Amino acid sequence: MTHLGVPHTKPQAEESEQRQLEIRAKFFDGLANPTRLRIVELLLDRGELNVSQLVEATGVSQGQVSNQLACLKWCGYVTSRSEGRYVYYRVTDPRIRTLVELARQIVADNAEQIRACTHLSLSVDREGY
Repeated sequence: MTHLGVPHTKPQAEESEQRQLEIRAKFFDGLANPTRLRIVELLLDRGELNVSQLVEATGVSQGQVSNQLACLKWCGYVTSRSEGRYVYYRVTDPRIRTLVELARQIVADNAEQIRACTHLSLSVDREGY
């Protein structure tokens, strides 16, 4: 509260920047799940794949693959198209390839430090979320 009893509010630009920062962090959270990242990498490496092909390639259950695809599709990482009784998924934006490749390079250069970091942890529950 200010000295006049009026609540102090953040300037509009500061709130907007905070929202944008949160959205960017959430974008990285989308790729932070190992199953989702593996699906994105498979789609980048192999092109379009259907759920059965992704289940075989990941070794993850059909339900988990479908759930992760739903998340990836909802957030705009992948898109789908139907062909007969199959639905094929592909990466939506070619810049995701660049992002994943940069991540691979950075991790290769810093693998030991990342592995040893005690502030970051991989937390995936039994459903792979």
